[in-house]
Amino acid sequence: MLFNSLQFLFFLPLVLAAYYALPFRYRWILIFFASCFFYMAFVPRYILILFVIILIDYVSGLAMERTADRPKKMWLLFSLSSNILLLCFFKYFGFINHNAELISSWMGFQFKPLHLDIILPIGLSFHTFQSMSYTIEVYRGRQKAERHLGYFANYVLFFPQMVAGPIERYETLGNELRSKKKINYLNLSNGFKLVLFGLMVKMCIADNAAPFVNQVYEKPLEFSSMEVLAAVFLFSFQIYADFFGYSTIALGCALMLGIRIMDNFKTPYLSRSITEFWTRWHISLSTWFRDYLYIPLGGNKVKLPRWSLNIMIVFMVSGLWHGANWTFVIWGALHGLLRVLEHWFNKLTGFKMKEGWGLLNVFLALKTFVLTSLIWVFFRATNFKNAADIFRAIKNNWSYQTASISFYPAFFFVLLLIAFDLWHYNSRFELRLNRLAWPLRWSIYSVLLFCLMALAGTQKFTFIYFQF
Repeated sequence: MLFNSLQFLFFLPLVLAAYYALPFRYRWILIFFASCFFYMAFVPRYILILFVIILIDYVSGLAMERTADRPKKMWLLFSLSSNILLLCFFKYFGFINHNAELISSWMGFQFKPLHLDIILPIGLSFHTFQSMSYTIEVYRGRQKAERHLGYFANYVLFFPQMVAGPIERYETLGNELRSKKKINYLNLSNGFKLVLFGLMVKMCIADNAAPFVNQVYEKPLEFSSMEVLAAVFLFSFQIYADFFGYSTIALGCALMLGIRIMDNFKTPYLSRSITEFWTRWHISLSTWFRDYLYIPLGGNKVKLPRWSLNIMIVFMVSGLWHGANWTFVIWGALHGLLRVLEHWFNKLTGFKMKEGWGLLNVFLALKTFVLTSLIWVFFRATNFKNAADIFRAIKNNWSYQTASISFYPAFFFVLLLIAFDLWHYNSRFELRLNRLAWPLRWSIYSVLLFCLMALAGTQKFTFIYFQF
């Protein structure tokens, strides 16, 4: 079920009404069945995979709390390996198969790949990472094992954020699901504002950019350099609006239930460095890799060469997490390389960014945006040839003329997104909105509703991160 679907328009109010009408002790049952129904609207049988993950990690958590030393570690390995194997089978089977075929052919061996018709379950990467964080924290002794299977299931299945995050920790979402919530006007009001804003960002900005971006990336050599550049920069805003829109809707839906989940984005394109970018983009994933990969590798407590290697490992693994394609690994590696180069440059020169928005910081923010936009090419391209064609078209087609759909209407919405980002920089949409006088608030509501009714894209696109 998509947030931008007619079904969800009926689903959410019914869930809210039932949630607050039920006594507290029965609400977990409602959340469980509502989340299952929400997920099964995609591919019903894949709910069984989530049940397997839930049972494995629930049992592992209880077993780790009751044992010590070697058996405890074995239960952790059982939990992690089960999650990773499930993820590898559904997400990376074809990728591993294809690369094994290429390597065996290069080495002169005969290898007959096994072809299986496997569809990646929606949001599997998010489910496994969220569930693994629970078992790791139980193993470390920072989290008590959850004894109520229903509450643990809801932690993995919670419908607002189950498909594309944010990737929550049990100490936050688990406790939120367990705490008694009373109906609260402010939560309902703020949640509705976030949902409305998120829908506008997704349907008016991301979905209006998508047709032009898709057309250019399909056959980049048929377009002029300016059009290809426009598509490259538009995709930066498309993926931001798409994922930020989803995260904002998720935040709003949870808040209407009285449940607080983390902010996943904080105006990332106003970052002045790649380092800052990754503290503002997909924050839940960045912090997950920080806590469960970067710090175990040594974090910043190692020498500079080893630290540089750790950063490259983290970003390349992050790239592979995003997709079963070498282009994603290159995308991650380039971000890691820029992160390392920034750190070395700052260390050698003693450069430190100043607060505020002087000319230097504006230039640094533009520099970061341009670099991230160019690197997004590897994220969006279907393969290396497609990425090479994009850069080839930018370089060679300056005098090439073509008749294509105009990209100018999409840039109107981009300007609207930039204006909103500048407005709620280091804050959040509904918090900034609540500080305004009521005439201004209602003017903004009117603009959002007008955009949704009159300017939303004519095509409905699924959320980009659903495929991860």
